[in-house]
Amino acid sequence: MTFDASGRLPEAFLTPGGSSFMDFLAGHAPDLLPGRRSLGTGDLSKDVPHGTTIVAATFDGGVVMAGDRRATMGNIIAQRDIEKVFPADEYSCVGIAGSAGLAIEMVRLFQVELEHYEKLEGTTLSLDGKANRLSALIRGNLAMAMQGLAVVPLFAGYDHDISGGRIFSYDPTGGRYEEQAFHSVGSGSLFARGSLKKLYRESMSAAECVTATIQALYDAADDDSATGGPDMARRIFPVIGVVTADGYQRMPEAEVGEIVDSVVGARLQRPDGPAAPLS
Repeated sequence: MTFDASGRLPEAFLTPGGSSFMDFLAGHAPDLLPGRRSLGTGDLSKDVPHGTTIVAATFDGGVVMAGDRRATMGNIIAQRDIEKVFPADEYSCVGIAGSAGLAIEMVRLFQVELEHYEKLEGTTLSLDGKANRLSALIRGNLAMAMQGLAVVPLFAGYDHDISGGRIFSYDPTGGRYEEQAFHSVGSGSLFARGSLKKLYRESMSAAECVTATIQALYDAADDDSATGGPDMARRIFPVIGVVTADGYQRMPEAEVGEIVDSVVGARLQRPDGPAAPLS
């Protein structure tokens, strides 16, 4: 793309096109798309920070997504307060696991993609449409994923058609899969998912759902060194996003802290967490 020295917008910006910002970049500045960049050789997976565990669970009227705050680089803790849960638009959110730098860049491009569509079409994409757009972004990163720089997000949002929350997971090739009730991605996902299997109830309120996701992250951190548990000394807690018919809302740090204090206090009496009923 060439820029006019007089300050006028390039012709590309004045030519009618589609509603996809990614298609616009592919046609006029393909080098700005993550998957179109030239790659070096070798496995870089141990040399870049990685985000770890994201969990999501639905409740009656919405969905909760929570992410721990640790990023690792091999056996090193690269960052203790990274944020991995972001609003995608007014009624959806996305959590990142995998190569942190590429994942954050992908989220920003995804946010612009949804905003661009809404501005041109005058309406928002359906939740399935948003999930498909994210799938295309992940597929474009396949070459880097083959070198160990995979991005594996978790997408969730409020679907007005069913008046409830939905969750979508992905594989590194861009495959999209709708999950039922709850799901988790990242290095601690197996432990988090096992925890949610015992704690999840269909009749849960939003507050109970938030507590369950925090319990799941605690269990993941208990068994996975790459997942960060609540840092009580530094008061660093999971990022919690709640999506309902009123839109996306990030739970205030003070409210998350109160729930974490309650969870940690109970763990002092029962380190393995709350006992699930046998019937």
